[in-house]
Amino acid sequence: MILGYARVSTEDQSLDAQIAALEAAGAGRIYSEKISGSKIVRPELDRLIDHLRPGDVIVVTKYDRLSRSLQDLLSIVEAIRAKGAGFRSLVEDIDTTTPAGRLVFHVFASIAQFERERIAERTKDGLAAARKRGRVGGRPPALSKERRAEVQRMRDLEGRSIAELARLFQVSPNTIRRA
Repeated sequence: MILGYARVSTEDQSLDAQIAALEAAGAGRIYSEKISGSKIVRPELDRLIDHLRPGDVIVVTKYDRLSRSLQDLLSIVEAIRAKGAGFRSLVEDIDTTTPAGRLVFHVFASIAQFERERIAERTKDGLAAARKRGRVGGRPPALSKERRAEVQRMRDLEGRSIAELARLFQVSPNTIRRA
């Protein structure tokens, strides 16, 4: 039996395109969920693997729908293989039910992991270069230096509560505590 698996990372993303492609590929049943691919526990994927029988094939539109990390991807495909089932990815045209398909799968997965690591490296280098130029990343502080001093003065000298100061400055109580 052909079983489909569709996944998007956030609630506001749509599964429609993946489901349509999986139906066109002949999926008799489709398991879908809205959860990050970096999460180890994915209930629908776990349920799908639990229901596998020898000869079944899991189909995804792209292999990154199954996992974002090479290690996780390999262990999921190994769990599928251990159940006597196969894995197909439509976009990459990978089919692990054949020896050539398994080779192509491992090569593609390795290249994808390499590219993710290179992107992370470039991002890290870019942030370091920006810091050297004086650019500080992240969100701007909710309270300026002067406002923090004012909060401190009102707290120490006037004895105002954290909740009162948070309302007055229109920030969270934690921001007042940090100030």
